[in-house]
This record gives sequence, structure tokens and C-alpha cells, in this order.
Amino acid sequence: MITYKKAGVDIDKANKFVEWIKKQFPKIGFFSGFYKIDKTKFLVATTDGVGTKIKLAQILNKHDTVGIDLVAMNVNDIITCGAKPIFFLDYIACGKINLKLLKDIMKGIIKGCKTAQCELLGGETAELPGMYKDEEYDLAGFACGIVEEKNLITGKYVKPGDKLIGLYSSGLHSNGYSLVRKIFSEEEIKKYGKVLLTPTKIYVKEILNLLKKFKPNKEIKAIVNITGGGFYDNIIRALPKNCSCIIDKNSWQPYQIFKLIQQKGNVPDKEMYRTFNMGIGMVLVVDKKIYNKILNFFNNQAALIGEVYEDKEHKVKITGIDI
Repeated sequence: MITYKKAGVDIDKANKFVEWIKKQFPKIGFFSGFYKIDKTKFLVATTDGVGTKIKLAQILNKHDTVGIDLVAMNVNDIITCGAKPIFFLDYIACGKINLKLLKDIMKGIIKGCKTAQCELLGGETAELPGMYKDEEYDLAGFACGIVEEKNLITGKYVKPGDKLIGLYSSGLHSNGYSLVRKIFSEEEIKKYGKVLLTPTKIYVKEILNLLKKFKPNKEIKAIVNITGGGFYDNIIRALPKNCSCIIDKNSWQPYQIFKLIQQKGNVPDKEMYRTFNMGIGMVLVVDKKIYNKILNFFNNQAALIGEVYEDKEHKVKITGIDI
């Protein structure tokens, strides 16, 4: 049996670090941080990277998609509070300047910014021999958005009876790759390379259009990005202390790649749903009266996956795993 922790990633320890930071700086926000810039608007900011998905890009010698991942990981956090991404900056650290490789990365970043409808304002490329081998690199991104205070979504209005709608992912997105590399051999990574390198879906256009049609906070109560920590550590952020939620894992079909990972690594169900998105990249918490309208809005690219209920345990529960 292989777990994420055995692959070198300790989610619990990382969560403790985040909790410590929040105690030092209580203003740190939801999936992104908020800064009030005038009487009616908030500036929203976040930073993120691509993680060890870069290792697969190096194995496959394909670098034109990780830039899309970089933008996606940031702008998908920005939109969880209802904000429109307005600009993006990148940081590339490498052992040695390789023009073709860097151009491929930037092509992805530019494409991601266009898809996210935000401006690429600048960045930094650092050549760091001694810290990285010649062919190695790492990526970080920084994004800012803007939202009217009245439309700021934080999960404050989530209540029992609200429905959970899952928006389908494009694949693994950019989480869980340390576990993937622990389970799959280099030959298997090459075999499944196209699926494994599929870029993270950027949900900006769909979410912004959704918020034009449905009322933030009254109808769309919360928006959750399913990234590191999977279902358990992300959805809980949107639930009030007196609420839990139940997710029916039979309400959608996880992609074949997740089944392959689980079977080959003998990974427990709970570990899968805490490490990967399992085919659901974003979760909306919505008023029960309009969930059918929202499903229709996404035109077969979403599923009703769960419900919020009153419960002091304050947990995310998944059928067949926790009950």
C-alpha cells in the first residue's frame, strides 16, 4: 500500500504550518487573500506553483503545457471568491538558461493568461547553478483579481440543505504527482504521458459567466478549488462550524487514470480522495432551489455530488469511505 506521505508529501504537517501562519497573520484569506482598496472593492491575490508535475515534463521532454498549469493553479484560486483575475506574474528558476525550453514554458503561460482573460505583466527568470542541475527548473506564479465587496464569496452564507455541484476536471490537474512518480515507472510515465501532462482546466470564463446569471452568496454560496488535500481538506474550508457535508462518490465516474493509479499502488480510497481531484476540479455550494438550473448551465460538464447538513463534527464525509 502506497500513500502520499510515503511518497514524501505530508499533508497534515503542511496544514499545521498553514494554521500557524494564519495565527500570526489573521487576515490571510480563503483560497486567496483579500485587501480592501476602496469603499466598494477588494483586491484578491494568491501564489502557487506546478509542483512535481515538472518532473514528468522533464521525463517526457515536453514543456509547453506546464505554463498553462501555472496560470490555472493561481487563477482558479482567485475565482473561488468571485473575483475576476486581472494580472499574472511568473517566476522561473533554472540551473542553466535553455532558450527553447524557456520559450516553451512561456508559450504555456501566455496561452493560460489568454484563457483566463488576464494580463501577463512580467516576471523573473533566475539562473541558479548549484541549486539546480542544468536541465532542472521550477515555476511559481502570482495572480491578482478584483471583486465588488457585495459580491465577495467566502462561504459565510452556506447552510444545511445547500447542494454540492462538482465541475469536471481535465485530469489530474497539478496535484498528486509525487505519488504518481512513486507508483509509476519511467516507462509507464512515458506510456501515460499524454494523460498525465494534460493541463489543469482554467474555470475563469465559466465561473464569471455563472456569477452574472446567479446571485453571489444568495444562490452561489461557495466555490471550492479541489487542489492539494483533495476533497477533505478543501471543501471543509467552505463549511460553517455547525455543518458537515456528504459526498456521493457514485454520482460521477472518475477517469481511468485514477483507477490505474489506485490499482497499481494499492492506494486506499480515502488517500485517493485526499490526494487527487478524482475527476472533479471545482465544487460549488449552491442554494437547493436552483441546483438544477446550475447543472443545466454547465451542460453535462457538472454533476450533483453532495449536500450540506447540520452537524457539529464539521467534517467532509464520502459515501462508502466514511459511512
